[in-house]
Amino acid sequence: MKLILLGAPGAGKGTQAEILSKKLGIPTISTGNILRAAVKAGTSVGLKAKSYMDAGKLVPDDVILDIIEERLAQPDCNGGYILDGVPRTIAQAEALEARGITFDHVISLEVSDEDIVKRMDGRRVCSHCGTPFHIESNPPKVADVCDVCGGELIEREDDKPETVRHRLEIYHQSTEPLKDFYQKRGKLDPVAGAQGTIEATTQAIVRILEA
Repeated sequence: MKLILLGAPGAGKGTQAEILSKKLGIPTISTGNILRAAVKAGTSVGLKAKSYMDAGKLVPDDVILDIIEERLAQPDCNGGYILDGVPRTIAQAEALEARGITFDHVISLEVSDEDIVKRMDGRRVCSHCGTPFHIESNPPKVADVCDVCGGELIEREDDKPETVRHRLEIYHQSTEPLKDFYQKRGKLDPVAGAQGTIEATTQAIVRILEA
């Protein structure tokens, strides 16, 4: 099973990718993670990416795609994989097609902007160990104190409403057109991402995959 998870920042892609990875027994391929892994491993494309990162530049699409292709060639991807965070643009999607990288389903998590702003604004993370919390859905036992290490819980700049709204604007401009791109190819499966619980969203995705 080869999947892409699409959705705005905060729609729950990372959470669902982690759950589906365990359920289906296939790896999640996150751009950030494989980029860091390639740099750490010192592969040729990893070193190329590092040269851009060290210079404070964005890593070009062709280098990102080289790293993805390198990762997908590893044995644990033989039974399938989940792409989370890529493609981000039509150009990247077309480049994946040109390289013969195909997908069975493109799951689009549909959550309104207002729900996302509210959801992200409730996120907190431990300043010491990084454990995530949410003031409504996953609150700490003691307000503003990490259950794991007792560190102070903070709200990241990325999760503040003004930052989230800016990230949503970029998503609507650059990434949302991918829904039409994959719809025309008969691959798109929209799923309501605000179904009350994480488990309900997972079940909705699994029903699509089993259909």
